[in-house]
This record gives sequence, C-alpha cells and structure tokens, in this order.
Amino acid sequence: MIILWNSAGMTIRLSLVDEQTGGRHDYTWVAERNLARDMLAYLRDRLSENGVSFKDVSGIGVFRGPGSFTGLRIGMTVLNTLASDRGVSIVGAVGEAWASDCLARLARGETDEIVLPEYGRAPRTTKPRK
Repeated sequence: MIILWNSAGMTIRLSLVDEQTGGRHDYTWVAERNLARDMLAYLRDRLSENGVSFKDVSGIGVFRGPGSFTGLRIGMTVLNTLASDRGVSIVGAVGEAWASDCLARLARGETDEIVLPEYGRAPRTTKPRK
C-alpha cells in the first residue's frame, strides 16, 4: 500500500493506493489543531479500513508545498520517521501533479530518504520574547 499525503492546508488529503489492484481510496480530514496528536491514529485507522497496517506500507509520497509551515512540518516529520522505521521509499513533489509524480518516482524505485518542505516563502513564526 502506498500512502500519498498532503498536509499543506487546513484540510488534510490522504490517498491509499493498492499497488496490486491499482485501487485508490481518497480521504479528507479537517485536523484543525490536532494534526500532531491524531495523525498516526488517523493513518492507522484508514489503513485498517482497507485491511492493511503500517507493516504493509511499501512507499510514501508527500506534497512538499508550498503551504502551511506547521502542517507541512508535522506531516513530513511523521512520514519521514515512518519511512525510516519501515525501510520504505519516501518521495516528495510539488505542483498540481504531485501525486502522479510521486507514484511514478516510487514505481521507478526512487527515494529521497528524507523529504523536506517547500514553504514558498519564509515561515511566519512568532519571535521569541527576551
């Protein structure tokens, strides 16, 4: 099962692609401020709905941005960790065709090993107080 993940906006987009059948299941999730807390459980539950688990993940494709600093950072941190732990390829892409680009790269056996976000501008973070 291949995970395609986009957490660049307020609505998270997840697709699970079965390499054997070519079947694809698309999901959306309004995570609000709970992405960091609930992301792994959300992924686990969607995989379970399809009769698979994290051990069945064979590749991961991630939308690199531009988008939300926090959403991209959390999503990529979790998925980079999952890819490393499971020993599977992870690739990132930008643009409207990001998902098909990721699937093509995974099919060719490519990996980025670590996907880094493309914010599109300098992140807007709160300046520390003295």
